[in-house]
Amino acid sequence: MTHTPGARRGASCDRDSSTAEGAASTAGDDMYQLILELFPLCRSITGQGTRQTLEALRSRIPISVRGVPSGSMVLDWVVPPEWNIRGAYIQEISGRRLVDFAESNLHVMGYSTPVHHVMPVSELREHLFSIPEHPSWIPYRTSYYQENWGFCVRDSLLQTLTDETYEVCIDSDLAPGTLRYGELLIPGSCDREVLISTHICHPSLCNDNLSGIALAVQLAAYFMARENRYSYRFLFVPATIGALAWLSQNEGRLNVVSHGLVLAGVGDSGNITYKKSRRADTPIDRAMHEVLARSGDVYNEVDFSPYGYDERQYCSPGFDLPVGTFTRTPYGAYPEYHTSADDLSFVQPESLQDSFDKTSQALLLLEADRTYVNLKPHGEPQLGRRGLFEAVRGGGDPRAIEMAMLWVLSLSDGATSILRIAERAKLAFESVCEAATALAEAGLLLETSGYGTD
Repeated sequence: MTHTPGARRGASCDRDSSTAEGAASTAGDDMYQLILELFPLCRSITGQGTRQTLEALRSRIPISVRGVPSGSMVLDWVVPPEWNIRGAYIQEISGRRLVDFAESNLHVMGYSTPVHHVMPVSELREHLFSIPEHPSWIPYRTSYYQENWGFCVRDSLLQTLTDETYEVCIDSDLAPGTLRYGELLIPGSCDREVLISTHICHPSLCNDNLSGIALAVQLAAYFMARENRYSYRFLFVPATIGALAWLSQNEGRLNVVSHGLVLAGVGDSGNITYKKSRRADTPIDRAMHEVLARSGDVYNEVDFSPYGYDERQYCSPGFDLPVGTFTRTPYGAYPEYHTSADDLSFVQPESLQDSFDKTSQALLLLEADRTYVNLKPHGEPQLGRRGLFEAVRGGGDPRAIEMAMLWVLSLSDGATSILRIAERAKLAFESVCEAATALAEAGLLLETSGYGTD
């Protein structure tokens, strides 16, 4: 569903520290600089490029790097051998090089087995991938779990291969090693957790998914600089196999995950798309709806489906975690997806900033959400003599302030959160939150849950 702009409103009555505010103001530029640094690295689900990426992240935020050996069972999957590549090329017999891994790490199909042969062009063509409709672009292909080799080439080059034979070399190896992922826990005042996950296995592709990595790093730095109720767990994992590895290692403690987001494709100029969790009505789903609906921007909300990013692992029925997915243009819905055109010019600091603003606002909303019980439920308490109209910050329409307070008093039954009340009253969350805070300070409400997770 596509939503058109509405009135622009604030999303949370929670207040930031000055350090966090400073980091937020330059988020887009900071994220772009990280993308620029990580772009040349040849990432995969294992290997040297992924290790280098995690080390680069560790220089910014204090992640711990976890390792799972090749051959380990992670739920129904087996961790594959580690793949490393040193170079690759296709060249004419004369020695003129036509394709070189050094020019673009997309040129080699991920997890290609080693090869070094002179072969007829007819055999070589069976191992070449191109995009005829975009002859200057290089596609991105992988073969993680089935041994194969291949080159991804510009179709304009493919059409020029007229020699009878070519020399082909992929200097790679598949050997027992380790699958690595990064993890950071930022403790809050309670042990209930917000899970933020992003995949790190794609090579030089900026939107998918250097942008997701950069957003996760920026959010981690932001929440490290403030005091939080929730604990925040950030995961930087190879797609599918990394999420499965983390889940298999943490099955016994997943009950602490109260909210979650998967981040991917957050740097392009398209409208935001939010994919709901499998349950479709969790607090993170409602928080994202509140922020997007009151942002003044066009956005899309889509229902859960068991295909996409790692939300399909976190939301699988055996776990059913409350995890949604935040993207801009969805995967596969833009022609640059999984091609060399997803480069440094395809992502924009302004889009990265906007993605940071909206995800941080939704998380701050969850931080501010509370559940109360009305301590004066028999009739309507007199608000004026308690000075409550003046107690709400920012002033505003006295009638609107009164209505927010009356809704809070009416629905604060010990089970209905502030976010639920705002939705039912059709009022901005911030207004209802501030009304509830004022009522609690006046002794009319008692907080019954620290989480607001009804």
